[in-house]
Amino acid sequence: MDQVKQQSYYGQETKNRLKRIEGQVRGVLKMMEDEKNCKDVITQLSAARTAMDRAIGYIVAKNLETCIRDAHDEGESAEELINEAVQMIVKSR
Repeated sequence: MDQVKQQSYYGQETKNRLKRIEGQVRGVLKMMEDEKNCKDVITQLSAARTAMDRAIGYIVAKNLETCIRDAHDEGESAEELINEAVQMIVKSR
């Protein structure tokens, strides 16, 4: 999957997702500075982690989609690409 052009799956939607996560993390830092309840801080950290996991899945899916199309156009098998995508998701956990 390394041969794929990055801009094809690092579009504005992906950047917006990460900016929202950045905002969540800044919010958690503010909560900590304000000595907010531990349970509330953990809830917000969990939400940020979930958003990060979804961003990872989205990037891998967009990349895989592009790679499979390219492999199909070149008459190649996509099996190795799929295995690589699964490994990236497994490693991210």
